[in-house]
Amino acid sequence: MTTRILIIYDTNGGNSHIMAKAIAAGVESVTNAESIVRRVPKVSPTIESVDQPVPETGAPYIEMSDLKNIDGLILGGPTHFGNFSASIKHFLDSTTTDWLAGTLVGKPAAVFTSTGSIHGGQEATLLSAHIPLMHHGMIIVGLPYTSPELMRTQSGGTPYGASHYAGEGGKNPLDENENSLCKQLGARVAGIASALVTSATFKAS
Repeated sequence: MTTRILIIYDTNGGNSHIMAKAIAAGVESVTNAESIVRRVPKVSPTIESVDQPVPETGAPYIEMSDLKNIDGLILGGPTHFGNFSASIKHFLDSTTTDWLAGTLVGKPAAVFTSTGSIHGGQEATLLSAHIPLMHHGMIIVGLPYTSPELMRTQSGGTPYGASHYAGEGGKNPLDENENSLCKQLGARVAGIASALVTSATFKAS
């Protein structure tokens, strides 16, 4: 049985896309786990503007039907004033039908972010992102301190989810610790999802 993990991201300079790919690699390091990577369309400042139906780069745009038949969710994007970008929040605000239906109840979820400054709101963004996922009844997955990279990192990486210090202009590449933590987060969500799928005793409701 394949365990399907949906990774949804927003990106400005491409760093969140790079993180999403590292997380996907972590997901697929788990036996019989599959990653599905999608991005959210940008929210336009003018309601008349319509985004292109297919993004020029990166993953395909998310569709609400993508939330069906998944076993876990990982959500991420850039930090804007200590919170996720408007594009991510708009997507979450559009999930009412799935909230009412309990589509995501009992499934593991994790979050990730990238910031331009080292104290640019990484932890605030990750913690606030847990709230709508908890409203969906999801099981929040973080990174434990058995991951030595959490003690070694001089940039991104938190117990609340994966993070990246992109620097002014967003030019810093993911360092070794950040990349490893992204992969570990993907593997943790996939591993927990696989265990829940195969457990005869777990009840999502």
